[in-house]
Amino acid sequence: MAKIPYAVRELFDGFSEEFSPSVWQRFVGLLIAAVMLRGRRTIWRLLSWTNGYGGHFSSFHRVFSHRRWSSVSLARRLAVAIVDCFVPEGPLQLVGDDTVSQHRGEHVYGKGCHRDAVRSSHGHLVHRWGHKWVVLALRVQLPGAERTWALPLLTALYRTPDESRKVGIKHKTPPELMRGLLVLWMRWFPRRKAVFAGDGGFATHSLARFAARHRRRLDLVSKFPPDAVLHDPPPRRRPGQKGRPRVVGKRLARPEDVVRSTKKRRRLRVAWYGGGRRTVSVVTGVGHWYRQGHGLVRLRWVHVRDLTGSHREEYFFSTDIQMSVARVIETFVGRWDIEVTFEEMREHLGLETTRGRSRKTVLRVEPCLFALYTLVAYWHAHLPKKERGRIHAAWNGKKAITFTDAMTSVRRSAWDEYIFQSTPHRWGVEKISRRARNAILNALALAS
Repeated sequence: MAKIPYAVRELFDGFSEEFSPSVWQRFVGLLIAAVMLRGRRTIWRLLSWTNGYGGHFSSFHRVFSHRRWSSVSLARRLAVAIVDCFVPEGPLQLVGDDTVSQHRGEHVYGKGCHRDAVRSSHGHLVHRWGHKWVVLALRVQLPGAERTWALPLLTALYRTPDESRKVGIKHKTPPELMRGLLVLWMRWFPRRKAVFAGDGGFATHSLARFAARHRRRLDLVSKFPPDAVLHDPPPRRRPGQKGRPRVVGKRLARPEDVVRSTKKRRRLRVAWYGGGRRTVSVVTGVGHWYRQGHGLVRLRWVHVRDLTGSHREEYFFSTDIQMSVARVIETFVGRWDIEVTFEEMREHLGLETTRGRSRKTVLRVEPCLFALYTLVAYWHAHLPKKERGRIHAAWNGKKAITFTDAMTSVRRSAWDEYIFQSTPHRWGVEKISRRARNAILNALALAS
């Protein structure tokens, strides 16, 4: 632990309070091995790196399948540390999405057949057998990075209706699971306002109504159906008027009809996908979104047409009608950071390589991998300034760090301390030139 920055050690000390001493010893051994290794993240492969320290191999498997500890408590400690470090004040920029991780086997808990958003397109549908995870992440700006990073902090497993029936629980859709994660987040940070951005899968009337009920704490930004039914608020009842009170007021034109009839459009220069900026034309309006039996939700909708490139036309909405049009667009565009997170996790953290089958193992192992991404970013932010800005995976035109560089810097720092700083044979390593040291450390960090 002495090889780890003080702030990270302090976070680990908080984690250790959630475990018994023997379980914590095994958990932290697997955690460090998961940071230092590349490729598959099966428990057996992690044990090969630790050289079997701490007991029989089966005791490491039981850390996830049998031992008592709360992944929610760990997530709360990690979330508090991330918010205090990167966003100590101001609104919290939350993003959410779901992703499918393939998992083979006939008796894997929670497995189902899901649409694979990565391989599917508008005209081609691909399904995969595995787990569908609903993920809530926080967008932060790391030192040395050009774009914001989406750091996963809360996850929930989506179960198909058949799987929910088998295990005897109420079936919940991804928007309903996301609402539960947002409720948990607001309990953790009761005095902080959050702005949540989700893709079209989370553009539901119920989630918008939830955000509207907690408008002082939460705003929702997402895609909007162009044929949505919008109304004015119901008129006030006259004194002595009889009959049931009206639920809605005058019906308004649909957003697509308003866009079609608008000739003069406003132009804006906004941040766009990939970190650049584009010129767009916008049409906006305010109305009350109606669903029969569920009431009205007041919102601002925005139609966006890309004038610089060839991106398709989009409709967005925000439950905060005071939010500027540019901010609505840039908030939704920033949601793409979580897609980058999913891709980097598959490439660098072995998201689809776990092989647990029991209920507790499935519900713990992959959420720990999501948390590992966040932990690496936090660890990297507390390295010495010289190490934080180092680019290890360079290519033409690259000027800012990526997750590959952050992961490599963390490994390199650990190897440097282990080999050259804390060795008992210091007189031998002092003769090694700085150039040779760097070559050794780079090779270890990139090939671990």
